[in-house]
Amino acid sequence: MYDFKKGNPRQVKEVQVEKYCSFDPDHPFRHEQFNAIVAALDGCRAVVTAQIGELPKQELQKAGMVAVNASGPIIPALQAAHDAACGCGCKKPSPDGPCPHSA
Repeated sequence: MYDFKKGNPRQVKEVQVEKYCSFDPDHPFRHEQFNAIVAALDGCRAVVTAQIGELPKQELQKAGMVAVNASGPIIPALQAAHDAACGCGCKKPSPDGPCPHSA
């Protein structure tokens, strides 16, 4: 887990969760396993994923999290997650200061 304040991501915690994806588009939604993952991510505003289906994405939204698909280096992915979760529309910290929720 990363904290993204003032444009500088800082890893604050690492959690272990059971792998959810089976790469089978027809697999049933596994509520118990998914709910355990959501519980482990408590307090997160955005989740960076390599791949996510529509139902898990919607369930994350219900839990107050934005799912962001990304590939490549983590810093741009974290910036994309910030941009997706930021309610102030700042997109990036400005010379005048960070967005209000990043203080």
